[in-house]
Amino acid sequence: MSQLSEQELVRREKLAKLRALGINPYPADLYPVSDTSKQVKKAFEEGKKVVIAGRLMSRRIQGNASFAELQDGEGRIQLYFNRDEICKGDDKSKYNDIYKKLLDIGDFVGIEGELFTTKVGEKSVRVNDFSLLSKALKPLPLPRTDADGVVHDAFTDPEQRYRQRYADLVVNPQVKEVFVKRTKLFNAMRSFFNDSGYFEVETPVLQPIPGGAAARPFTTHHNALDIPLYMRIANELYLKRLIVGGFDGVYEFSKNFRNEGMDRTHNPEFTAMEIYVAYKDYNWMMDFCERLLEHCAIAVNGSTKATFGEHEIDFKAPYARVTMADSIKHFTGFDITGKTEHEIREAAKSLGVEVDNTMGKGKLIDEIFGEKCEGNYIQPTYITDYPKEMSPLCKEHRENPELTERFELMVCGKEIANAYSELNDPIDQRERFEHQLKLAAKGDDEATEFIDHDFLRALEYGMPPTSGMGIGMDRLIMFLTNNQSIQEVLFFPQMRPEKKVVAVSEEAKAVFEILKKAEKLVLNDLKVQSGLSNKKWDKTIKELTKNNLAKVEKTNDGLFVEMV
Repeated sequence: MSQLSEQELVRREKLAKLRALGINPYPADLYPVSDTSKQVKKAFEEGKKVVIAGRLMSRRIQGNASFAELQDGEGRIQLYFNRDEICKGDDKSKYNDIYKKLLDIGDFVGIEGELFTTKVGEKSVRVNDFSLLSKALKPLPLPRTDADGVVHDAFTDPEQRYRQRYADLVVNPQVKEVFVKRTKLFNAMRSFFNDSGYFEVETPVLQPIPGGAAARPFTTHHNALDIPLYMRIANELYLKRLIVGGFDGVYEFSKNFRNEGMDRTHNPEFTAMEIYVAYKDYNWMMDFCERLLEHCAIAVNGSTKATFGEHEIDFKAPYARVTMADSIKHFTGFDITGKTEHEIREAAKSLGVEVDNTMGKGKLIDEIFGEKCEGNYIQPTYITDYPKEMSPLCKEHRENPELTERFELMVCGKEIANAYSELNDPIDQRERFEHQLKLAAKGDDEATEFIDHDFLRALEYGMPPTSGMGIGMDRLIMFLTNNQSIQEVLFFPQMRPEKKVVAVSEEAKAVFEILKKAEKLVLNDLKVQSGLSNKKWDKTIKELTKNNLAKVEKTNDGLFVEMV
């Protein structure tokens, strides 16, 4: 356990004093909340009795009276504590000792009181009685505002916010709003599907074959069966099995897992929505998709328009439709139609696109599109009719056997939806799988290395014409809430292991903070800035070097201290 700070020690002392007074700082009893802060303000009525609960977020104690702010799940409301109102008799200890001395910012309290309006017009609660519901032992990372309105010590460091999302949600109310909107998105999409007559289903997370996408899976082992299993990379093949089984339309919000890189737009665990509808094709799905996203945008933001960075995106249907061949020809001047793998590879090289010999025709086209075209599509745009080599699960185009009936929806240069007229010819599907194995053996890291024979068996029983679509839910909510990083829309994103906390003195912490701003300083300059006496300075610099937080380096220019 790391060394406790001075504030943490003080709070533990208060905890002990509360217990000595016979007060349980963590009572189990139900607390009879009658209103939230939002309800109080919305249906405000002078003199109305209320029972509310939440965290103490600020206090201004002025002798026998005090103003405080309480925060609950709906917002904040002002409280007014008066000693003589709370302590009717001669014993004033509940206010003087418990409220003033033993409660802290961050504690959960229950409040019984009545509504009133202050002289400056603020709707408030006059406290008749209060109860401690939970004692906070660690101080919240609350920002402070000085007399000039400048905010200091704001809790804005991304790594700390993601690691301590619980604290982030308390002190940064705008963060909670992102997750409220995320839930609105899921609810809106679910209701749209249900109203269309489609069924929400669940498919396995642990799978014997990682199918439905080309990605590196997480592997595990089932001890009782003594077999390897893979965490789901996609749910596509299971949902199609259900279409074979007689469902006309199924969808699932699935947690998928891919053992690959992490960056601002990728997390190893992510949420996808996939939907499959019988007797439809990709043209129908384009119409369905744009109606769906228009509905979701309005449900989340009250408008079809959303701001993302410097762009205003309009999700109002209909969306532009551009074939992949036309897109590449428009932005590069090169027409991929009818070209051989060699011709496309040479064209990619001439365009400055990095390629290698492991790439097949489909991968080469994908690289050209990704490098030269993708980033140009800001407003929602369907890119359609992909080469067959890029889409092993997609039906051959009805007019051009080299293409497939597939589209991706691009927004701000990123794909947020991918859809097919699904391949339901079991013989063709087997040949596509076998071709993927050859590409994988050649070194194509985006080709699938497995053949799902049970899925092929299902197709042999017959699957009706079907269209399917997948939407990356995390990326979609990023666009709808103007967040550039996927970590901002996940409650608990995957993080690197946290560095071990080293317990050091307050003096060492202060010197380290000075050093952190510069990374490297002349030893004497750092000593002067620290303001420490010679004795304390010697002790402090030894403490920092011993704990491998800083090192002293001798150079021709003198002694320097730098962070490790």
